Amino acid sequence: MARRSRYPSDTSDAQWALIGPLLPEARTGGRPEKHPRRAVLDAILYVVRTGCAWRQLPADFPPWQTVYWYFNQWEQAKVTEKILPVVRGQLRVAEGRDPEPSAGLVDSQSVRGADTVGAPTRGYDAGKKVNGRKRFITTDTLGLLLCVVVCSAGVQDRDGAKSVLLDTRLRTRVRFLFADGGFAGRLLDWAATILATTLHIVRKPTGQRGFAVIPRRWAVERTFAWLAAHRRLARDYERAPAISEAMIRWAAINTITRRIARGRPAVRQQRRRFTPAT
Repeated sequence: MARRSRYPSDTSDAQWALIGPLLPEARTGGRPEKHPRRAVLDAILYVVRTGCAWRQLPADFPPWQTVYWYFNQWEQAKVTEKILPVVRGQLRVAEGRDPEPSAGLVDSQSVRGADTVGAPTRGYDAGKKVNGRKRFITTDTLGLLLCVVVCSAGVQDRDGAKSVLLDTRLRTRVRFLFADGGFAGRLLDWAATILATTLHIVRKPTGQRGFAVIPRRWAVERTFAWLAAHRRLARDYERAPAISEAMIRWAAINTITRRIARGRPAVRQQRRRFTPAT
């Protein structure tokens, strides 16, 4: 049965044309798929965008059990990890860039954990005074997501960053990343020796008080703001860090494909409105 309602989180025809062909092919043999894949995808994006529980999906979507089954099956098949670099490359080309970045940024964000986050994968970030999990991300210089790793908020930046830097080294050709002072120290030597990757620390200006836009680093901070527009990411609700990472990748895929579909990438618009001094 076709869905009657349309929600702001639903994919446009242009978005579906980008994502649909990248989803796994239907299994041959057995019963045909009962629900359109686009409806399943829209349901997943509805959860990511609105933050509702799976069981609270509106009735015009496929049953929540079906949607959650597809979500898990696609994640086991690493679907988001395959879609993200494809659509990111398309947006970079639209921006007049090479589809594969060579430089990027790394940063972390601590978020509160809901009751569904178990003690083994949660911790306390004394600096941010947050009990929950910590997200480590790398982005290109446009702020488009490259890799994400989620772990306990109690993990220090210098330790937690190793996983996301290794992932970035294996999945991309990025060998130069900008970072803040929290990543200084032994991590720089580790990255140079083990990963052949340069971490350049961008420090705050001497005497700075209060908020100020830091050259180079502002793009990754903006990425966290883009992700925060998806309410499922306002806190960490997932039982497993891997599911949190999948939610973040779906949010990034949604953001990137919307910009491609517009034909006027928002990255370019925001750069015209605000370009910090370098």
